[in-house]
Amino acid sequence: MAHQRPILPLLLLLLLGGRASPRALSAPMSQEAYVWQRSWTEPVRQSVQDHAADFSGLVVLKAEVSCTGKHPGVVSVPVHYETLVKTKRPVGIAIRIGPYQGPFSTDAPATKLIFGVAQSALAEAKQHQLAVRELQLDFDCAESKLDGYRLWVQALRARIAPVSLTITALPSWLKQPAFGGLVAATDGYVLQVHSLERPRDATTAFTLCDPVLAQRAVERAGDFQVPFRVALPTYGYRIAFDSAGRFVGLSAEGPARSWPPGVQEREVRADPIELAQLTQFWTTNHPPAMRGLIWYRLLITNDILNWRWPTLSAIVALRSPHESVRAESRRVEPGLVEISLANNGELDISSRLAVEVRWSREGGARLLAADGLRGFETVDEGPSTLRLQNQSQSCRLPAGERQVIGWLRFNHDREVQVELKKLLPQKDPKQDHPTSDESRHSCLPTNQLLPSA
Repeated sequence: MAHQRPILPLLLLLLLGGRASPRALSAPMSQEAYVWQRSWTEPVRQSVQDHAADFSGLVVLKAEVSCTGKHPGVVSVPVHYETLVKTKRPVGIAIRIGPYQGPFSTDAPATKLIFGVAQSALAEAKQHQLAVRELQLDFDCAESKLDGYRLWVQALRARIAPVSLTITALPSWLKQPAFGGLVAATDGYVLQVHSLERPRDATTAFTLCDPVLAQRAVERAGDFQVPFRVALPTYGYRIAFDSAGRFVGLSAEGPARSWPPGVQEREVRADPIELAQLTQFWTTNHPPAMRGLIWYRLLITNDILNWRWPTLSAIVALRSPHESVRAESRRVEPGLVEISLANNGELDISSRLAVEVRWSREGGARLLAADGLRGFETVDEGPSTLRLQNQSQSCRLPAGERQVIGWLRFNHDREVQVELKKLLPQKDPKQDHPTSDESRHSCLPTNQLLPSA
């Protein structure tokens, strides 16, 4: 199944009027990843252990600070330092700061709280033999308060030296007069070019990262001549709308939310093809001040809305992920055949699919029963043909995974042939057509050899 997109790097150059900055050979682009989970479960530790070596470094969430209300608070993340030390990768510590309007003076209670959390986090890491490369503040400061935020940055940077102090920044800040002074007070910053604006209604088109806007932001950031990295998304959201199409809320990774009756959900996910092309473009065309990328976030095995590792691995290796899905059959026991879809590619599959199953009636073979699974249903197409297809919604098959979508029971062992097809948006089965890499596979009794695919 071919995944065709416009050639994004050329499009970016045209939209930017041909402006492109040559790559500085003395400062190659790094690629890092955030570890942003509050709980270091076994899947999180395993992912860090297995994949840290694929990145230039990691930035881990250590604490979230709330400065508002009568009772400011801190949620500390129990980081598994032993796992991080074993990676032998540079590590940064991040502190997330909730909404705050000031004051930003060094004697303000909020300032003392944040500084105390920062210094405590660095001391704890040192106690566990983790050398911290940077402390990163993740604070969505109001644009009108950037000059006040600079006071925090200047004071904290002096306190934690020689550890570097970096901050996250939003593209909208680049237009503010105070932005230059703010980033000049840091050791660098991370430009976050991913976000999701509140949808107006269910028909609104929305995206997590517009590649053209992201590139424009990067070019503007380069004008400040302060070292920066760019944060790109790997994640997705589920967005809920009521029966009238009005926005209700959204959910990300974690326990499923309970929505009111009648709610309809839409998903928005980071587009791997666009981001792969953007990554390749920046590899050879970026401002000298741009030092690398940082992916939000490191993938874990039980993620639902995040990419799978084959997808991110391809992009980090500066390749565009490819799509490849096959229909397969398997003899479970005499007379019982299982039908599966196997995603052997590097992209999640999200399409309306059908698998046509055919068999010979020689020897009195009869189909006794059949059923579809995972949203697939059976459609009888004749005495020796059956179709499994997902009528109401697209099939989502993550990269590298296999799903059983149905079964057939015959009166005795019978060879079956399976053919994968991709359905057009219309639900009329007559309008479907084979995919570009039609997949055929046979399931035979154990005393016969499988024919070549």
